[in-house]
Amino acid sequence: MTTADLPYVLAVVGAGPRGVGVLERLGANAAELLGGRRLVVHLVDPFPAGAGRVWRYEQSPLLRMNSMPEDVTVFTDDTVEIDGPIRPGPSLIEWARLVREGALDAEVDESLRAELEALQSDHFPTRRLQSAYLAWFHREVRAGLPPEIEVVEHRTRAVRLEDGDPQSLWLEDRAEPLAVDAVLFTVGHLDAEPDERETALADFAARHDLAYYPAGYTADVDYSAIGPGETVLVRGFGLAFVDLMLLLTEGRGGRFEEQACGGLKYHPSGAEPVVHVGSRRGVPYHSKIGYRLRGKPLRLPKFFDSYAIGKLCAVPGRIDFRRDVWPLISKEIAWAYYSELFTAHPERVRMDFAVFADAFADAAPGELDALVARAVPAPDDRLDLGRLDRPMAGAEFGTAEEYGKELREYIEADLSRRADPEYSADLGAFMALLSVMGQLPALVQTGRLDAASQLSDLDGWFLGFFSYFASGPPPRRLEELLALQEAGLVSFLGAEMRVSADEERKAFVASGASFPGETEARTLVEARLPEPSVSRASDVLLRQLRDSGALGEEAVLDPVTGDRLLAGRIHTRVSDGRMLDGEGRPHPRRFALGPHTSARSAGAFTRPRTNALPFRQNDVVAREILRLVT
Repeated sequence: MTTADLPYVLAVVGAGPRGVGVLERLGANAAELLGGRRLVVHLVDPFPAGAGRVWRYEQSPLLRMNSMPEDVTVFTDDTVEIDGPIRPGPSLIEWARLVREGALDAEVDESLRAELEALQSDHFPTRRLQSAYLAWFHREVRAGLPPEIEVVEHRTRAVRLEDGDPQSLWLEDRAEPLAVDAVLFTVGHLDAEPDERETALADFAARHDLAYYPAGYTADVDYSAIGPGETVLVRGFGLAFVDLMLLLTEGRGGRFEEQACGGLKYHPSGAEPVVHVGSRRGVPYHSKIGYRLRGKPLRLPKFFDSYAIGKLCAVPGRIDFRRDVWPLISKEIAWAYYSELFTAHPERVRMDFAVFADAFADAAPGELDALVARAVPAPDDRLDLGRLDRPMAGAEFGTAEEYGKELREYIEADLSRRADPEYSADLGAFMALLSVMGQLPALVQTGRLDAASQLSDLDGWFLGFFSYFASGPPPRRLEELLALQEAGLVSFLGAEMRVSADEERKAFVASGASFPGETEARTLVEARLPEPSVSRASDVLLRQLRDSGALGEEAVLDPVTGDRLLAGRIHTRVSDGRMLDGEGRPHPRRFALGPHTSARSAGAFTRPRTNALPFRQNDVVAREILRLVT
């Protein structure tokens, strides 16, 4: 029997949306590249295939998506620039309509039937309903595979991988390893052991009988030890906080009531703690936008495209993100914002759009403000990215109550603006940010970014700004936050939140820059996901590969000191997803995809008709694997 007579065996470790997305691409490209040889795909995941961990059905029904169903798809469309064939399919809202009409055979739990029947394009579905969509997608992908591709599913963890021909992959519940030719890791956010600072806080808590919750995926953390009425400090005002807020309030039996005059009123159950929340910005993530673009179609990217990146890299010397890259990105964002403002709301500008567009394209960064001042009379219509990024910077208040009033007005204004199509220019800025995210891997791949700038400015500040501006919660979550503040169950600690472990008081003590005073508590919660860190990875398989030198942690070279600064991410070759070992050498038959790899894709679902980066990455890797088969 020749090698060609034997099946080629691929293991996909991680069978959530990304893993099944690559499986779909394997099937789509098989006719061109498989050459008639059999391919056996082992899907390995302890959670249900399709949904995976984050979108599994078995979680609180209170937890919702942060995207509207019209903005979620798992299918390619004709905007996606790939070498493989396009295989279109329904978005989440289209799927729901087809299921309601009886046009699709989808298994939807009866507990989701009412939500499915009522779902509209601008709703925010529960994660459990998204689970049903992903489970259906998984079944459709499997049913549509050519006969040469066989899929074997393992509801367990992969715990060890050893090189060889074939490679040996051990699973948690099997005595003998799987013999596999290639391995693909489709990893989401990496779970990590506590870092040095978190370890010190945990040790402090243990010494003084306190409670400390390090960074983690909120839905999987047990907060039952937090008692009714207990004062709790929460550091982090993003999506993890929103989940925590719901689990500690409505999740403990309280309820929200719609008010006739608008807004919500919260009726406590008596089991809730009292939460004091703060962060560097001191404000929550922006509400999701509830309207569509109204102007002429945006053509993105325009100022931050492959040509601009190539021109940037043609100049000798290291590239600094803030100095060299951010001006291009901010111009891209401003272009989309003002394009929508001028073409959708011409009555609010004083210049013909063609004239403005020509002047805008030629303007140097320092000249844009003067141009905008001439063309856009209302300050509220002008894009101020600095103010957007740090809305409370420099603002000082006499008391926590004064700050709470100011923040309440800020949140109410944000809710109003993001629900009013008169401000559709904000959606233009949002679309530009999505476009920028699609270009960043090409920039990182050049290796020209200054090491410290890549870590602090790109991975730290910019990706944080993207999440804050573009990946916020549904509007109702902020309405619930206001209701909980009104009920006295949430208060705000301000910007530049600081927490100290006070040995004398034997307590955690929080303060901030927005107002004087301190808040003392026996419980501290880090409301955020762990930062990417291969060195602190808690996954058994990743640790084994790291310790053996088979898995590298992305590092960037500081040209001044010669030091290699760790970026925390799984080191991959951005062009084809191949994993790199500790010496930076690509493995010919190991691949990795996900937000915590060197490719830096957004950890969110793709929007239809946006030439989404994850689809492009999936297709590239699937085709690379199929070329190995033959």
